[in-house]
Amino acid sequence: MELEDKRQLEKSIVDALKTVYDPEIPVDIYELGLIYEIKIPDSKDVTIVMTLTSPSCPVAESLPQEVKEKVAGVSGVSSAEIDLTWEPPWDKDMMSEEALVELGMI
Repeated sequence: MELEDKRQLEKSIVDALKTVYDPEIPVDIYELGLIYEIKIPDSKDVTIVMTLTSPSCPVAESLPQEVKEKVAGVSGVSSAEIDLTWEPPWDKDMMSEEALVELGMI
């Protein structure tokens, strides 16, 4: 896969991720910093490395499934898998400036 094609596919995946919200915080999961990595091999079998705000998050089962479905639905993606991790643990320092502004934290 050419680098430009990969960049465009990654942008489309990020756009899809920005439509998924943590139900407790009115900011999308990408801006919250819950997405640690987007792996796009030439096969386009995408793996999203992500975390949740806490292991006891009430959407611990449904949110990763929603992310998987949204990413799998992106044009050009062959399949999507979620790699849920707790390392490093999420904290508010992982939030984008946009998210901090949205939540009135800066």
